[in-house]
Amino acid sequence: MATDGRTLTKRLGVAAAFCAVAAIALGLFYRGGETGRAADPPPAMPALPVPVTRVVEKTVPIYLEYVGTTDAIRTVTLQAQVTGYLLKQLVPDGSDVSAGQLLYQIDPRSYQAALDQAKAQAQKDQAALEYAMASHHRNAVMSKNGDVSIDTLQQSESAEHQDTAALAADRAAIETAQLNLDYTRIVAPFAGRLSLSLVHEGALITVAGTQLNNLVQLDPIYATFNPPDTDLPQIQNSQAAAPIEADVMVGDDKTPQYHGKLTFLDNSVGRSTGTITARATIENPDHTLLPGQFIRVRLHISDRPDALLVPQIAVSSSQIGEYVFVVGKNNKLEQHFVTLGANYGPLVAVTKGVASGESVVVGNLLKVGPGMTVKPVPAAATVQAAGSQGGG
Repeated sequence: MATDGRTLTKRLGVAAAFCAVAAIALGLFYRGGETGRAADPPPAMPALPVPVTRVVEKTVPIYLEYVGTTDAIRTVTLQAQVTGYLLKQLVPDGSDVSAGQLLYQIDPRSYQAALDQAKAQAQKDQAALEYAMASHHRNAVMSKNGDVSIDTLQQSESAEHQDTAALAADRAAIETAQLNLDYTRIVAPFAGRLSLSLVHEGALITVAGTQLNNLVQLDPIYATFNPPDTDLPQIQNSQAAAPIEADVMVGDDKTPQYHGKLTFLDNSVGRSTGTITARATIENPDHTLLPGQFIRVRLHISDRPDALLVPQIAVSSSQIGEYVFVVGKNNKLEQHFVTLGANYGPLVAVTKGVASGESVVVGNLLKVGPGMTVKPVPAAATVQAAGSQGGG
């Protein structure tokens, strides 16, 4: 009986151990299940909002652009034609002057005196002529009755002719004296801008032809440039239809500030350069363009209808070429390599790579890539939201 008791006790111990192992296994099973649920993939990230704008289709101008220089239409050296002391310089150096404005005054007193003397001599000779005419008339009447000899009549006639010639010489002397007096006043022959004065008040101008200053016309002004002969047919065809509009840009300016028209094409092409000299007349009312400046001249040759335009900020570059991101099917981004044309303000023409009406990405370009799903947002709405947030 004792043996049976020990056997029963062993069996009960084995059963208890089995139950404990089962409990541990069951606990591990449940823990493993919880661990498996925590390892499930996280929920998908929301699509990145990106500002987009549609490809614009419109008529755009076609331009030819060249590098050129500005030239004054008229340049003149102001010179003295009479001698004398420079009495006064009426306008400062570098001034803008109008046509006919008095610039320099040479001492006029000696020339005024010469004019007065010539006028007095003319009055004297006028009186002598009047007496000679009366004497000749009287002798002519008296000669009919034989009271005056033929010789006396001829002498009176000769005196009348001499006094008439003397009066004519006096009038010429008056005109010369008046011209010399006028030459003491140096006036602007046209509107323009003065340079530095070469003489100063009090200087004695001893030689006729002394240079006083230089005057250049600034409005309008010439823009001179040299198109290659390969562009000549386009320019000539456009000029035959209507005057060609010309725009001028200075430095890094993208928007032209000066406007005019093409007014001159030379009659031959340079053999060594293959270019032709052309010139546009440009309005310069503010006198901000000066002769000798380097400029860019843009000729409006024609218009291109149905051109495709995208914002310049939408275009990115790589080693392969320039490209834009286009929102495709299911809002997935497509990378389109493009061929660009001319710039039109913030837009650029695209000759290959996009179609009318497609949406191109204009923001968050560093965060997107081909095949990425995005949430398109109109660019105008994006700008408005940014403005409402008070960016600065």
